[in-house]
Amino acid sequence: MKRSNVSVIVYVCLVFLSGVLVGLAGFGMYHARAGGAKSESVGPEAAKQRYRENLRTRLQLSPDQLKRLDVILSETHDRFRALREKYKPEVSVIQAEHADKIRAILDDRQRAEYEKLRQERQKQESEKHPHTPGC
Repeated sequence: MKRSNVSVIVYVCLVFLSGVLVGLAGFGMYHARAGGAKSESVGPEAAKQRYRENLRTRLQLSPDQLKRLDVILSETHDRFRALREKYKPEVSVIQAEHADKIRAILDDRQRAEYEKLRQERQKQESEKHPHTPGC
């Protein structure tokens, strides 16, 4: 191989590797920023506040409009809560049937592990939605 061909191959490899490094650094920065934003404000109340603030600033709402928006948001929240409560018994039946069908295909060891898994998921859900009892 000629010396110029070797130089070209080396330069191409260096360019490729630098692209990989820049990509990894960019991904790391994006991931760190996205993770930090989630940890700052999590949950339905924080989402409601972000939505309210977005409407306030983008639509330039007056104080009176903001008060009326708060009433609308509160009423809508209450209606959704009532709807979830209305269908909660039916959802519970479907979830119980689902678990029973899965238990039926498992052996004893697997069933024990499945119950642990279900308890872990219930704990995670209750931590995620502390104001929603029984979910």
